Amino acid sequence: MRIPSTFGQYVPVDSPVHALDARTKMGVIAAFTLGLFLADGFFGLAAFAVAVAAVVRVSRVPGRIAFRGVRALGLILIFTLLAHSLRWEPATVMLVRFGPLGIDAEGLRTGVFFAARIVLLMVGTSLLTLTTTPVQLTDGLESVMRPGAALGLPTGEIAMMLTIALRFIPTTAQEAERVIIAQSARGARFDEGSLLARVRAYVPVLVPLFVNLFRRAEDLATAMDARCYRGGEGRTRLHAAVMTPGDWLVLLVCGTGLVMTGIWL
Repeated sequence: MRIPSTFGQYVPVDSPVHALDARTKMGVIAAFTLGLFLADGFFGLAAFAVAVAAVVRVSRVPGRIAFRGVRALGLILIFTLLAHSLRWEPATVMLVRFGPLGIDAEGLRTGVFFAARIVLLMVGTSLLTLTTTPVQLTDGLESVMRPGAALGLPTGEIAMMLTIALRFIPTTAQEAERVIIAQSARGARFDEGSLLARVRAYVPVLVPLFVNLFRRAEDLATAMDARCYRGGEGRTRLHAAVMTPGDWLVLLVCGTGLVMTGIWL
């Protein structure tokens, strides 16, 4: 059975976004995050939503993959909405009442705003790993953190650990999906019974999941050792990343535009 692509996993397609240097995409993502948190109205969120949709379109990443992580945020989004919209009895006008509790219009608006911001942040930042290979991401992180080497920071090792951690997120999801499919084929039921029963049904998934992850981590360590990996110091690269004039132009125009959009809207 074919396991579908998981959230955050690199999508190998030919697009202008994939061709950009990893450092350019990191800079744009940083500007996107800053601008998104500076925006304090729905017009600003709408502008960033259009930007995200445009980048997804240009990157040629299927929308079902780009937005796959939204489902995982379901509980966080529901909690965000409830935390802002629910009010106690002394509150004024309510849209809906549930005994002493009620949903306030202004609170609901605030909850929708923050939930939409979380969704845009997740989709926008996930495009970095969707359009950048692990090797490019490692080189980019190491290059960005290079000034820290003067302070004695092991930038190569830190970049490698961050990249492996990011890479293991989709790997963990993929392993969990395989275990669930295998146990479902053997008669396990994950969608029946009460909420507590459903939670307990996932407990047997954890043991084979962690066994597979530890086995994969051990294989990775063996492979790195067999290739004589000894950290970032003195390490050479087959393809050296170079920031082209196009990369600098995209970083300047998109970065400035995203920050200014957040300030204005």
